Parts: sequence; C-alpha cells; structure tokens
Amino acid sequence: MLKSQDIYFLLFYTMLNLNSTPTNMTTQPTQDRKIFFLFPLALISLFLLGTLRFLLDNLKNNQFQFLWQNKFLRVPINVSENEIIEESCNVFEGKWVWDNVSYPLYKEETCPYLVKQVTCQRNGRPDSFYQNWRWQPHGCNLPRFNALKMLEMLRDKRIMFIGDSIQRGMFESMVCLVQSDGDHTIKRVPPRKIFRIEEFNTSIEYYWAPFMVESISDHATNHTVMKRLVKLDSVENHRKLWEGVDILVFESYVWWMHKPFINATYGSPENVREYNVTTAYKLALETWGSWIESSINPQKQKVFFATMNWEWKGGIDGNCFNETQPMEGPYWGTGSNLEIMSILKDVIEKLKVNVRLLNITQLSEYRKDGHTSVFGERRGKLLTKEERSEPKTYADCIHWCLPGVPDTWNQLLYAILLQDYRNH
Repeated sequence: MLKSQDIYFLLFYTMLNLNSTPTNMTTQPTQDRKIFFLFPLALISLFLLGTLRFLLDNLKNNQFQFLWQNKFLRVPINVSENEIIEESCNVFEGKWVWDNVSYPLYKEETCPYLVKQVTCQRNGRPDSFYQNWRWQPHGCNLPRFNALKMLEMLRDKRIMFIGDSIQRGMFESMVCLVQSDGDHTIKRVPPRKIFRIEEFNTSIEYYWAPFMVESISDHATNHTVMKRLVKLDSVENHRKLWEGVDILVFESYVWWMHKPFINATYGSPENVREYNVTTAYKLALETWGSWIESSINPQKQKVFFATMNWEWKGGIDGNCFNETQPMEGPYWGTGSNLEIMSILKDVIEKLKVNVRLLNITQLSEYRKDGHTSVFGERRGKLLTKEERSEPKTYADCIHWCLPGVPDTWNQLLYAILLQDYRNH
C-alpha cells in the first residue's frame, strides 16, 4: 500500500511529466483538450488520495481523531507525558518563581469580562510584577494552561463556580483564560452569570452564595446587610440551579468571618439565635454535604471545594499595601482559621461522594503582593485619592488583582481535570 509520502511524490512526478510533455504540432486539438481537462483532474484526485492517506496514517498513530458531533468537528485532545503529574506529587506544595516570559496567561486589557474591583492596572496600580509569578510544585511541573484543551474537556458540559466574590474572581479568571477561543456570550441571570461558548456547547457559570447555605445575603447585588442571618439547615433555593451541573467548584469562608458569632436558624425558621462561627460553619457544611450525597451522580459529575484564603487584614499594621514580592518560606496567614480548615477536611472525608479539595490556602497566602490593596473598589466605587492615602483603613487585602493568583487556582483545576481525562 502506498504511503502518504509516496503519493505526494507521485503527484509531483505527474505534474513534472505533464508539464514537460513535448508539443506536437500534429496532435489533434481534441487530444490537447483532453490533456488540458485531465491534468487538473489528476492533480485533484492525487491530492485527495494523499490527504486521505495522511489522515489515515495519523489516525493509526492515535495522534488525533475526528468525531462529528453537534455540527462541529471534534478533536479529542492528546495528553502528553510531560502533562501528567505523578501521584506522589502534591501540587499544592511548592514555591512561586519569577516568570516574565510565559506569564501572565492573558492581558487585563484583552479580557472585557473583568469587574472594576480586580482591574488593578486600570485602577492605577503602578507595578505589574504580581502578574509574572508562576507556581512551581516541589518535585513536578504543572501543565501550562491550554484553552482549547480546557474547552474540549468542557464540551457539552456546565462548570459552575459557587461562593462569594473571591469565587467570582476564579470564575472571571477562567473566562479570561478561554475567551479568545470560539464565539462567546455572557449574560446575567441573578444569582448567576453565564458565559457560553456555542462552538463547544459549554457554559462557565458563577453562582452567588456567600454562605453556601441560604441566607438573607443571597441577593446577587443587594446583599450587604449589617446583621447577617443564615439558615444553617437549607440549600433548597440553591439546589434548583446546582442540580445537573457537570463540574461544581464551591467556596465559602470570608463572609463567615465578619464576627466571632453569627445569627442563624436551624430546624425552625423562627428560632433565631447566635451561633459560634465555627459551630455554624460545621452545621452548614453538613447540610451541604447531605445535598451532595443525595443529589450528585459520581459517574457524571465532579465536585471540588476551594479552601479558604484571607490574608493581610486591612486596618492593622502590616497590611498588603505597597507589597510587590511574594513571601518566602512557611507561613500561615493572620486571617485563616485552622479550626475551620480542620472542620472542612473532616466533613469532606466522611462523605460517600468524592469531593476534592483545591487546597489553595498556603500557596495564596505567600502572595501578599497579589491583592487589590487600594487599587480596587469599596462598596461599588473606586477609592478616592484621599482614601488611597490611608491604606491601613482602606486597603483591600481579601480580593485579588487579575491577571494574578486566581489564574493559578484554575491552572491547578485544569491539571486535575486533565489527569481525569487521560485516565478515563
């Protein structure tokens, strides 16, 4: 059987011979016309044969396959050996290394979906160093984020980021990472934002639920209330929009830490009382866990939980203002509660459904430089010049500039999904 290179050689040889055929003045005009007609036909035929053979050769080598689905050409992705992370490697342990060649993964000005709260360059931040740090796990390498591979893994699926404004940052990061590939739209259907790429029949969604369980702060825009009230035993209003989602990424922490105690109900909606925050958080997680066990199909759905990250409290000495370098060495943030981290691990370990922790706490807390500081918003408005001059009062050391640290959270999520895809 002819190989693809043989066919292309034959094609070249045929062209050469046809072009070098001596002109015979006695040849009949009809013969000239036949040659004139057969020449392009022969070229087209040989080209088609060569192309077909080339495709067959590559199919045989498992380099790519073509599947016709949803009116689009589908190309299952090839996961190379250097994209595989060994099971012995903990991707959440490592260090930040300077990389101004391959980072940032996108530009702030090229992603129109970022809210003003995170566009630190546009808001006047003088340095951009925070965009050029790459997370390097000990003993292995993270695969570089590939938008087309991510979208191929999300084809015909929905991924939903559920939580507060920290989780919204992860959602916006994911949108910016993939938005250059394919026609896309975004719409707001409170309490959701829905970003769709039609070519892949993919939805990337954000769902506002700062406590994960129900609360009086669940309104997508009007949620700032002085006296918070949480319904610790119900996700009933939320579950209607969570059910059937293929990949769920939960996060809930900062809103719990407003005060040591929180007003809540459990069992009876009329029975409102103060709960210790750690007790309330445990009850809320157990309610959420019950929904996970009763509603998630492990064969079709994946569930992740991003751990807390709250560092460098504003209003005290040593906040995140004017920081331009990550911290080095072991460090545990002033705002991260070890007891709540322990509760989270205990609840998840007891679940019958596999919920995977995105343990981003430690790696995020090294990045004191990545916060919006005085280059973000406060109550929907950019800080004034006077407010920026008082960073101890006004610096935001909770939210993150984008591009920045949340891109790494998504890179970790991408690495795990890539591993799943290969092992499927």
